[in-house]
Amino acid sequence: MNMKKNKTVAILLAAGQGLRFDKEIPKPFIKIAGKPIIAHTLQKFEGHKDINEIIIVAREDLIKKCRDLITQEKFKKVTKIVKGGNTRQESSRIGVYACKKIKPSKILFHDAVRPFVSYRIISEIIEALNKFPAVDVAIPSSDTLIKINEKMIITEIPKRSQFLRGQTPQGFRFDVIKKAHDLALKEKFKEITDDCGLVLKYKLGDVYVVNGEEENIKITYPIDIHIADKLFQIKSINFQGVKNIRFGLEKKNILIFGHSSGIGKEIYKICKKNNANVKGYSLPSIDITNFSKVRDVIRKFVREIGKIDILISTAAILKREKLVNFSFDDIERQIAVNYISQVNLVKEAIPKITKGGSIALFASSSYTRGRETYSIYSSTKAAIVNFVQAVSEEIIEDSIKINTICPARTNTPMRRENFGKEDIKSLLDPKLVAEITLEVCLSDLTGQVININK
Repeated sequence: MNMKKNKTVAILLAAGQGLRFDKEIPKPFIKIAGKPIIAHTLQKFEGHKDINEIIIVAREDLIKKCRDLITQEKFKKVTKIVKGGNTRQESSRIGVYACKKIKPSKILFHDAVRPFVSYRIISEIIEALNKFPAVDVAIPSSDTLIKINEKMIITEIPKRSQFLRGQTPQGFRFDVIKKAHDLALKEKFKEITDDCGLVLKYKLGDVYVVNGEEENIKITYPIDIHIADKLFQIKSINFQGVKNIRFGLEKKNILIFGHSSGIGKEIYKICKKNNANVKGYSLPSIDITNFSKVRDVIRKFVREIGKIDILISTAAILKREKLVNFSFDDIERQIAVNYISQVNLVKEAIPKITKGGSIALFASSSYTRGRETYSIYSSTKAAIVNFVQAVSEEIIEDSIKINTICPARTNTPMRRENFGKEDIKSLLDPKLVAEITLEVCLSDLTGQVININK
């Protein structure tokens, strides 16, 4: 069945009591990666092109906090914040009835404390609703399932393949889910904790299942906060570029540190080719560990060319050795170039970057887990990721973007010096990395780790 294109409304459910969560701060407003959980969740629906409006169903004591958050984060798609009910079913019904005047064709219910939902899941639900009246999201169970009696004795071990673990969002055609709640209210039926269950109970149509994702976790217990923090720390995306380098770089003011070799050299060449106002600096002509010299270069750039549109630093050094064999000078030098210098560079540059400008720093695939014989390099790259994620939150009000570029093994002089001869087919082309880096700088992304893989 092809449905007429109409509004799709996302309903975020934030009315739970959080009884399994021993915290004074309401669960949706516990901060992860610098923001309340509900803010991360809202960002996913705010940023999805097919979501037209968002309604929040919240506990009464959270309504003001939600309003303040909407204002602070400038969410434009949130049109209503309504008081929730005493049960999940009641809160869902309140959300559905809040849509009567909107008259959407599709509704998605989502847990406000499930911040890792992907655009892929949202898109597939919306698409599936063109064929099915209801859509669920689920993942396979990796554990054996058992059925027990009241005495905790196993009575059955069902086939695991027949069972899936449900997630959200759940999607519905508006007329179908409204009818389901109308019928349940008329019968005073209150035993369903899942909206798809109402559709099945009243035989209103088939419920299709979209593949979920293991990362799409719900923050339920205190330990989930630690898991979520780690997921945000290592969160990365495989960037599919905007492919507008040719037109996007012309007359842009671009400053590059580490431009004389490898990825930085390719970035510089692309900028030159596309008529950008670009300047590049590298060791040994400028020692970026000398903050006063870096400051002088940035100030000179602004004085002669103008405010910075794009700042990129690929500058780094890698020396492989067991920790016990490193000299203190070697350790301090790597930390100074790979981390402290990057911090100082960004600190000095931020006030001199245009509104809408962008910063790109570089990590390494080793940032997620340190590698033997390059512990210092690996740990400095992990520090860069953490630094970028934090700074992105600080400068978002200035409309400045900052991202971490994380390429897989790349055919650069630094790579060859440390690892010798390798199969070139197994390595990334530095020109490709350069192109994607510039595409990221021209995009709206911020605070992200951008994976670039072979």
